Amino acid sequence: MEPIRPKVGVGVIVTKGNKVLYGRRKRSHETGFWCFPGGHLEFNEGLEECAVREVQEEAGIKIKNVRFVAVTNDLFKNEGKHYITVFMLAEHDSSEPADSEEMEGWKWLEWGRLPEPLSLPNANLLKQGYNPFKKI
Repeated sequence: MEPIRPKVGVGVIVTKGNKVLYGRRKRSHETGFWCFPGGHLEFNEGLEECAVREVQEEAGIKIKNVRFVAVTNDLFKNEGKHYITVFMLAEHDSSEPADSEEMEGWKWLEWGRLPEPLSLPNANLLKQGYNPFKKI
């Protein structure tokens, strides 16, 4: 029997000016939790390609300047799930976010004023001290 392996999720930190896009999950695990748009990496799909596709599917917006920024190891112990979440940073390009089958309540928020409860991957990203507006 083949071992169970973690799934790969991609979270996309979309910036517009000095704000980031957050939505509330409507289905799957962590219903009601706030997170960036994102989803599963598909077989043979690049990270940038996944980020563009997932943001379009979940929020209905276009993004640009997509790049890798961080990775989290996310153990959903109560749900028996394990994800490796790859975070990508992108800039808003066009359209305004709209609710979808998976996400609702989109908001552009300042980094220090994020909603609660945060999804586990987003909380783990914050624990790493990541800030999309901090110059390295």
